Amino acid sequence: MLRVLAVDDEAPALGELLYLLRADPRVRSAEGAGDATEALRRIGRALESGVDGDEAVDVVFLDIHMPGLGGLDLARLLGGFARPPLIVFVTAHEGFAVQAFDLEAVDYVLKPVRRERLAEAVRRVHDLVHATAAQPVQAPPPAPEQIPVELGGVTRFVPVDSIAYVEAHGDYARLHTDHGSHLVRIPLSTLEERWAARGFVRVHRSHLVALGRIDELRLDGGATSVRVGDAELAVSRRHARQLRDLLMRRADG
Repeated sequence: MLRVLAVDDEAPALGELLYLLRADPRVRSAEGAGDATEALRRIGRALESGVDGDEAVDVVFLDIHMPGLGGLDLARLLGGFARPPLIVFVTAHEGFAVQAFDLEAVDYVLKPVRRERLAEAVRRVHDLVHATAAQPVQAPPPAPEQIPVELGGVTRFVPVDSIAYVEAHGDYARLHTDHGSHLVRIPLSTLEERWAARGFVRVHRSHLVALGRIDELRLDGGATSVRVGDAELAVSRRHARQLRDLLMRRADG
């Protein structure tokens, strides 16, 4: 069962969050902290206690806007620890989902907190903690990289490995996945730089493609295109040679 620390400078919001957390059967204990400084002291005791100690904390449910040290700042500090607790952001602001993604948050819950939405966040944390505890001898595999997308007030985390290609829409980008598409407010150039090591290549000023998802390379009258699933995407002249070389090297192993 989970040992939880909730951090929020607004007492009513903190009280409501603790009430909902304590009502969840997967939560063993839920403590509250009114600011980041108090939370750091509590987490310090948890680290001294060890993962199986009485003071241990598995996950921090963390507000973003707080006086002094904010939630994002606290999460960055915790990321430097050897064995930091998991992070779930709980906030009234939708605009910080990308920063949450960069800080490897497990989930991003919007206020006012709905019981069923919080239960889903607890389930994600519980599954991660349970998977780690089931194999104590081995280091847990790194969590798959995800990108947050907003849909009807709900933040979903889409695995990057499920994205076949990305289409530019001005300052936005449309992610085409195995099960549909999602619009995110991130320029294509930013995703190109961030995902280059994951095998995404620029084939056109409007498209970024996962190299492993390319099914065919087509040459037709001097024009080059690639087939990615059911989509056929044009390849610009400036990217064609590099793309052919990458595909040939990949085919050769």
